[in-house]
Amino acid sequence: MSIPGMRRAAIGLTALAVTAFGAVTTTPDQADAGPKPVAVKLLALNDFHGNLEPPTGTTNGTIAGQPAGGAEYLATQLAELRKRAAKEQNTITVAAGDLIGASPLLSAAFHDEPTIEALSLAGLDYASVGNHEFDEGADELLRIQNGGCHPVDGCADGTPYEGAGFRYLSANAFRTATGQPLLAPYAIHKVQGVKVGFIGMTLEGTPQIVSPQGVAGLTFADEAQTANRYARELRAKGVETIVVLLHEGGTQDATGGINDCKGISGPIVDIANRMDPSIDVVVSGHTHQAYNCDIAGKLVTSASSFGRLVTDIDLSIDRRTGDVITAKAENVVVNREVDRDPAQTDLINRYKAVLGPVAGREVGQTTTEIKKTQEILFDKTLGESPMGNLIADAQLAATDDEQGAVAAFMNPGGVRDELDAGVVTYEEAFTVQPFGNNLVTLDLTGAQLYCMLEQQFVTGRTLYPSSTVRYVVDPAGTTGTVADPCAGTRVVRGSLSFGGVAVDAGTTYRVTVNNFLSGGGDGFSVLTGGTNVVTGMIDLDAFVAYLAAESPVSAPALDRIRTTAEVPAA
Repeated sequence: MSIPGMRRAAIGLTALAVTAFGAVTTTPDQADAGPKPVAVKLLALNDFHGNLEPPTGTTNGTIAGQPAGGAEYLATQLAELRKRAAKEQNTITVAAGDLIGASPLLSAAFHDEPTIEALSLAGLDYASVGNHEFDEGADELLRIQNGGCHPVDGCADGTPYEGAGFRYLSANAFRTATGQPLLAPYAIHKVQGVKVGFIGMTLEGTPQIVSPQGVAGLTFADEAQTANRYARELRAKGVETIVVLLHEGGTQDATGGINDCKGISGPIVDIANRMDPSIDVVVSGHTHQAYNCDIAGKLVTSASSFGRLVTDIDLSIDRRTGDVITAKAENVVVNREVDRDPAQTDLINRYKAVLGPVAGREVGQTTTEIKKTQEILFDKTLGESPMGNLIADAQLAATDDEQGAVAAFMNPGGVRDELDAGVVTYEEAFTVQPFGNNLVTLDLTGAQLYCMLEQQFVTGRTLYPSSTVRYVVDPAGTTGTVADPCAGTRVVRGSLSFGGVAVDAGTTYRVTVNNFLSGGGDGFSVLTGGTNVVTGMIDLDAFVAYLAAESPVSAPALDRIRTTAEVPAA
């Protein structure tokens, strides 16, 4: 813990120097006089999402201009970084959530057991619980931690599943009925007699971005308040070095590199500012960004996503008081120029053999790379995505004849990958659409549809529209509120059309979304007011069917949402 103000006054400010990260250090004379500090290395990752094999594409497969990621290379990189520590046993490997969920087929087909095995082999010690750890519900998360065969699918690879070789920590996810944490809120790790405390934290907004079934019976508390509560408890147990593993994050400016902190914004800033000064390090995640920051005197880091980076954190801890003297971090690229870890290779090959030929089955072709990157609509507002538009087109095609749908809308968080040019395999299509959501077609009035589009600017999430949809956004318009999104004026009234026909506020239209959105997911509560609801096929099946029917598929144009700068008012 950084020495608080009262203690600083007691020992004299002339004896202190402040590091770049706000931690308090002794002068060289004092350091020589006392016992040698304990050097502790933390190796951190986040948002691995089951990417056992190297992720592909220019968006997911590279970082800092280098091809990166893959469990075989990640394990090697972790081993190499451990060797750089003063003593290898002084290294603690941690993660900030979303290790599983939204995973490629190789992991998802086995309920992410391969990923848990791989990270256990790689030496992971502690991990916070991310929102995607709740995709299959609390009971499944407990099985992932403790072991046992899946209650429906059994042990699909024919061997017992022994559980995680690391500890999941979850301080702010509580059983609603009892008020007790679902998992241990923190862990205390001793290094050469010095105690290091780790608090695990999930983002408070998890119920808004996970299906209701996934978070049934759970309550999520404020991140900063919970961290402060358990920091007090840790200090009462003699722990002065405190690390929060937080599955929530921020975003820096586009010009920032992997070790920069340019214009950092997002929830992480407020959370770190509200955390008690006794908290020294915050390993964050969720936004899939890379940054290396000092926020409110705390070292705050994030290692992007998919195992492409490891954050190498070096702490110097006073052996007498247990306080952090200095803290520094570096995001290190997990490049593919190192040797592959043989244990990871064996694990991957074992599961690929069980998976069989279904993964490599050709389902279609593309003429060009189809990216998931969103365009900038105006300022920092994100707009359409080629892959998002393609998925919306596939969902409309699956329901236009069957249910009479005239438009489809896709949530951006459900688009998980992109496609390279050429043959598309079932495994690649699965990686793009891994959640297994059902398509839902429902009736909405024109007024409700305008309100839904206004809600995009309240939630900060732009829905991807099918090719039948056109509308215009006014950057100078006002944004509604959570209580009244319909009060917004961002969407130009009269501009929304389906198939070239203007949408009338009093007319009813059939629209297709996935069941996550229809249940109000991502904050789109307007959709819960739809009527004549019909549940259709799985979204992945619709995507595969579209690829098969329309191949070779090209990247759709980004011309479905335009601004008043492009389409001046009449």
